[in-house]
Amino acid sequence: MDYINIIGFIGGGCTTISFIPQVVLVLKTKSTKDISLMMYSIFVFGISLWLLYGILSGALPVVIPNLITFVLAGSILFMKVKNEIIQKNR
Repeated sequence: MDYINIIGFIGGGCTTISFIPQVVLVLKTKSTKDISLMMYSIFVFGISLWLLYGILSGALPVVIPNLITFVLAGSILFMKVKNEIIQKNR
């Protein structure tokens, strides 16, 4: 593995790991009140495009972190949408 891929994996790892505290907090508190639905919707869409780009270009340093970030941010988005629906039905 060359140094360029190592830099890519480190950068991707840092941005991916940054979502773990938010996922843990949402799971722990069951609250998504202060999370922006629009921001997470756009972010997850963007991550899905980066993931597609990585797959099509065969760039593992793009694919792996974006796949993990998609799962983490997507789970937050899912919980946010679920909580929004529950709040509207009350």
